[in-house]
Order: sequence, then C-alpha cells, then structure tokens
Amino acid sequence: MTASELNWRVERACREAWPAASEQVVDGWLLRRSGGRIRRTNSVNPLPGVRSEPTAALAAAEAFYAGHGQPSLFRVPEIAGEMEAVLDSHGYRGEGRTIHLFADIGGLEGKADPRVSVRAAPSEDWFQARFRMSGYDEVERRIFREMTGLIAGDRAFVSLEQAGSVVAIAYGVIRDGLLVLEAVETDGDFRQQGLGRRTVGGLIGWARRAGAEAACLQVVADNTPARALYASLGFRRELYGYHYRRKAIAA
Repeated sequence: MTASELNWRVERACREAWPAASEQVVDGWLLRRSGGRIRRTNSVNPLPGVRSEPTAALAAAEAFYAGHGQPSLFRVPEIAGEMEAVLDSHGYRGEGRTIHLFADIGGLEGKADPRVSVRAAPSEDWFQARFRMSGYDEVERRIFREMTGLIAGDRAFVSLEQAGSVVAIAYGVIRDGLLVLEAVETDGDFRQQGLGRRTVGGLIGWARRAGAEAACLQVVADNTPARALYASLGFRRELYGYHYRRKAIAA
C-alpha cells in the first residue's frame, strides 16, 4: 500500500468513526452537518479522486450551510490542500491543527485489564462521564447520543471506575481493518495515575482480539499530555495533519 493509499484509508476510517447526521457529496467534496460545536461533523471535507474546482466548491458549500443557518467551515487535510488559496482570498482564517497518528496493532501496548469495562454500546454512566468531562450542553448531549447510534462496524466503549464513578473513557471503531480511537478522556481529578493508559490499553486489547491490523487516531497538535500518552502506547508514526478554515466575522 502506498503512502497516499494509507492516508486516504485513515481519512475515511476516522470520518466514519464519528459520523455526521447528514452528508451531501458535491463534485468530490463531502459536506457534513450535525449541528452543535463539533467541527469535523459540520465541515467540508475532500474525498479521494477528482474534485471540482475550489471556487465552485466554495460557492456550493456556502449555499449549503447558509440554508441550514450555519457558517461554512472547511476541514483542510495536508493531503488535499488545493482549497487553501481560494479560502485565503475569501477571508477564511485557519484554526485547530490536528494530526493523525498510526501504528501496526502488533506494536501497541494493550491488554485486558479487569478494571476496564468493554461494551458494544455506551452505558448511561459512560455517557454521563463523557458529558461531565466535555462540558456538553443539552443540545450537544443529544447530538452526541445520536452520533454514537450511527456508528457502523465493530465498536467498543470502554470505561474505568474509581471511587464509585466512571473516571476514564474512550471508544473505538474498526473500519477496514483499522482501529480508530475516539473520545479518550480522564476526569481532571484523577489524572497522572495511569488511568487513561489502562483504558486505552483495554481498547487496544479488544481490537487485537477482534482482528484489527493497525490503529489510528486524531490528536490536537499542541496537546502534549495526550501525545505523550499515545507515544507510550506505541503511536509514534505521524501521517499527516489538517486544520480548519473559518470565515472571519466583520467587525
């Protein structure tokens, strides 16, 4: 598999691990919409292959999101950056750089841990922990619940309890042989205890038993603690990054 083929394989797997409520394809561009504040499910994404001329794609996207009462937002991966110049000329500013990490499943640290619960669907305690740690409002809670119900393929929701409550969570989805790690969080009062490592390790162990060949994830580029955790588990290969472009609001 070429580097380009791997990048697009990871791109698709990560996108499908966090599905949008609605999607529309316009000449090689995927317009995603869910509402709420999550950027990747409310943004324009390039698809592999032939894409329409950027100016035409920009016009189509702005009309699409305006029709839903939302600002247009572009997710620009480094493997498909042809939109950059057009967005520059139309006043779109960059934000939120994120990178993709990748590892073969055999090179990852992960095993069954009796303290880690692994379920095929999120429990109410899992949801409540996610909402508490992320600070979701009522609208975002509804959107997130609906999103998890749209996930296709093998999936697992893992959690770790301490002091009578869920203090660390994550979920994973296997798509095309790739484990995609998502929603990795540890309660702020319980950090620096190795709980995130145990939780993600349990997820890796599940994926290995389920036949995953490799694993990938997205992490904010300047999130040093998260990157250190993933490196300690074996995620040391960086594939490519992406950022968002949002139109500046006139003063």
